[in-house]
Amino acid sequence: MTSPAVTTPIMPDDRGGRVFARPRWFRTLFLTDVWERFSFYGMQAILVLYAAAPVAEGGLGLPRATAASLFGVYMAAVFLLALPGGWLGDRVLGLQRAVLYGAGIIAAGHYCLAVPSRATSYLGMVLIAVGTGLLKPNMGALLSRFYGPGRSAEREAAISVFYMSVQVSALFAPLITGLLAESVGWHAGFGAAGIGMTAGLLQYVAGRRSFGDVGAAPERPADPATLRRVARRTGYAFAVVAVLVAVDVLAGTFSAQHAIAGIGLSTFILPFLAYAALRRNPAVDAPARRRLSTLLLIFLAAALFWMLVGQAGSLLSLFAKSDVDRDVAGFTVPAGWFQSATPLFLLLMAPGFAWLLLRFGSRVTTPAKFSAGLLLAGVSFLVMAMAAGLAVDGPVSPLWLLAVFAVQAAGELALAPVGISVAVEAAPESFVAQTVGLWWMFCAFGVGVGSQLVHLVDALGDQGYYFVLGTAAVLVAGLLAGGARRLAAGLSAS
Repeated sequence: MTSPAVTTPIMPDDRGGRVFARPRWFRTLFLTDVWERFSFYGMQAILVLYAAAPVAEGGLGLPRATAASLFGVYMAAVFLLALPGGWLGDRVLGLQRAVLYGAGIIAAGHYCLAVPSRATSYLGMVLIAVGTGLLKPNMGALLSRFYGPGRSAEREAAISVFYMSVQVSALFAPLITGLLAESVGWHAGFGAAGIGMTAGLLQYVAGRRSFGDVGAAPERPADPATLRRVARRTGYAFAVVAVLVAVDVLAGTFSAQHAIAGIGLSTFILPFLAYAALRRNPAVDAPARRRLSTLLLIFLAAALFWMLVGQAGSLLSLFAKSDVDRDVAGFTVPAGWFQSATPLFLLLMAPGFAWLLLRFGSRVTTPAKFSAGLLLAGVSFLVMAMAAGLAVDGPVSPLWLLAVFAVQAAGELALAPVGISVAVEAAPESFVAQTVGLWWMFCAFGVGVGSQLVHLVDALGDQGYYFVLGTAAVLVAGLLAGGARRLAAGLSAS
């Protein structure tokens, strides 16, 4: 089980009715996440539209399916890099410095995207993926360090409050970047996201003292031999990638689609390799291995969830651009503004979900919560199938897309905060950030699969595509609900 740096929670006890009280350390983490989410959602709102826009309009000029795939593999890479980011936080940098460096790299990536150049655009995506992979798992682990063992319900409620709070910036970010992208230019929108991340970085530096020793140093520092081995293997991996790219370029066959497919393939393989490596680690005892075995099934359910919900910023954004009636009293609503819908619904729903977790969280098993989230994701795609069928006859009401985002937001609140919490709770001792990183890697697996499945739209049609995936998710949710109690027992093995 986990071994937090402090045994008495700094967060006020929820039984005293003060779950929403915010000490300085909470405010600092909260504001950092607010600005990171501002930059993330601001970029997400316009990235696929920028990729699909003609070169004459300042875009990358990619075909619709390729633009959606690019968005998907970018999102998958963000998730995928969470495991090495978690390892660096656990073993090398400490959680505090990992968050600090990650925020700085993200800001640099946004500023690269602000430069009107294809090369700097791709570099910016790489930097943001690397920075987010470093920041996200260590942010979650650092937040969880302020809670003692056996307080999973309180931890889940606090993370849910976090979800509610950061959605304020996530709500406004697409409105700002979407408007700038359509009225000034794509790169102005990306620049605004960079300014937001810089603000988060500055306030994190200012408030870092409130953390004390929590997360200041690696919990189990890597020895020099381990560092040399990791550096050597990383060098080999980069060398292999460089050779493959060079061969592709020299053969005259290199294309964006090749790079997208290569990254997509890595998201299929690496999560399972990383999971196997953690499970075989000599420092992981037998009870922890049993918990990890159950956790794998939970992570696979999460992968299916993100395979669907991860397409909100790609196919659904392109649907908003081409198939939704966006005219309101003579004003054409920017397509990117629809990306504010999910954070708005999260903001409205999160207090209720936090209350439910505190009141009933211990009575409902984690697998049952995952089943509910996955069911809602499946239902959202079935609604999308109906909207796509109506769009054949002309643009549909924006209420269809808003309904889809509302259902997905409810599913995300049911699944995502619980997923991070169960990863922390079931993690082997001294491997918390890496286990949280595994959670993000399997999210990457789901998004990566989704980035390749989008090509089925051409074969199945929009309506058939959404119907098949939605039905599959509903069926898996039913299977998960049926085995909920057995899975819950496996997660608590000791």
